[in-house]
Amino acid sequence: MAVDHVLLDADGVLQRSPRDPIGLLRGWVGERAEELAHALWAAERGPLRGEGDFLEVLERVVPTYADVAPGVLYDALWRDITVSPESLALAGRLREAGLGVHLGTNQHRQRGEQMRTELGFDEHFDVSCYSWEMGVTKPEPAYFETAVARIGAAPDQVLFVDDVLANVESAREVGLRAVHWHLDQGHAVLVEALAAHGVEVRAA
Repeated sequence: MAVDHVLLDADGVLQRSPRDPIGLLRGWVGERAEELAHALWAAERGPLRGEGDFLEVLERVVPTYADVAPGVLYDALWRDITVSPESLALAGRLREAGLGVHLGTNQHRQRGEQMRTELGFDEHFDVSCYSWEMGVTKPEPAYFETAVARIGAAPDQVLFVDDVLANVESAREVGLRAVHWHLDQGHAVLVEALAAHGVEVRAA
């Protein structure tokens, strides 16, 4: 069956987050930076599934490690997003070629809303699969099962692109086609990987 839809991850594929979050945290907590990082990532797991409010969680976690306003830390680690114009342009060319182009990302509510409103992601994608709305996160198989149901396609009609190998492997187990790719590899590599699945993209 031909690929009719492309499902794109956000962080690492469409956009970049701060490259050195541990370094940022070290400026506030010194040697406890990695400890705080693990606490923050663990605290985000529930909100990524739509369980609880992440900013409220930060209000509880951050003061036990650092004398910094949780909002300041949040802005530095989560609101600092650099969108890749090349990735968005590629998404646009895929849509022009007649494919459905969709967003598949793990995000808590505030960051997802920032991507929708401030960054204008809704304009670029046909269906947006934010984990906090779906109640399930990658790499859980239920994430991909829910995503293809939202898209309205059979799994093997959907080509998924993600920078995390565990997510790619899970998608394949559900029946999606999948490509493991990160922005650092360059878009020529991605275009070649898409072509290997029969998805041809016109030159920029």
